[in-house]
Amino acid sequence: MTASPDQDLLAAARAGDRAALEALLQHHERRIYDFGLRMCRHPEDAEDVLQETLLTAARRLDGFRGESALSTWLYAIARSHCIKRRTRRRSVAASVVLDEATGRELADPAPDPAEQAAARELVDQVRAALASLTREQREVLVLRDGEGLTAPEVAAVLGIDVGAVKARLHRARAALRERLGAAFAAPAPAGGECVDVPALYSRHLEGDIDAGTCARMERHLAGCGACRASCEAVRHALRLCRAVGDDPVPPAVQQRLRAALKACLDAR
Repeated sequence: MTASPDQDLLAAARAGDRAALEALLQHHERRIYDFGLRMCRHPEDAEDVLQETLLTAARRLDGFRGESALSTWLYAIARSHCIKRRTRRRSVAASVVLDEATGRELADPAPDPAEQAAARELVDQVRAALASLTREQREVLVLRDGEGLTAPEVAAVLGIDVGAVKARLHRARAALRERLGAAFAAPAPAGGECVDVPALYSRHLEGDIDAGTCARMERHLAGCGACRASCEAVRHALRLCRAVGDDPVPPAVQQRLRAALKACLDAR
């Protein structure tokens, strides 16, 4: 079996190859920056979390046992630094300036001004909704639906069991849907026989409903426009959770990071 690029770089870095260590950390820096940005909700804090995370990883690489993916280990370090940063800064702005590239990604290739403004407004609403969640809710939502980690990987980052991750995740998705309100409003069901489709859909995403229940859900959705619209609203909100986290690491931040990493390695 061929080793992954991370494994090759990790082996070389542990053997003292500085270039391999720098390449390994650079490979993960954008995702860590995104995570810090969405958790801390302030660019300067995200930059500090990124630098502190990668410097911590460089110093402690020999202690990484490979029991989880390297990215999972890095997220756990970043989470620790985010908590420290948020403890110092209690009055953080609730939203982050939308990157132009994100707006272009969500809109059509040649949108009219009204469509582009609507797309940007929707992304801003999702950002604000994420910012209004509790830290525990935002953590699971960002890691699972934003960064795309599996539930077991999220559990490893947070230091809790998978069942607790799923319980938090279902509550977080419901809270996000509630915060978005009118932006993702769906028609009310015509009768009283409809189930809580967003909750059922969240369980479906985690593989927690059996094939029979899934088939019944699909049949119901086929005949119920209100539930179908509600399910699509949740699906769209979760897609936007990933889209709003696509911020590149600013070049100036990358330069400072390279300098800090070099100084750290020179001091070893």
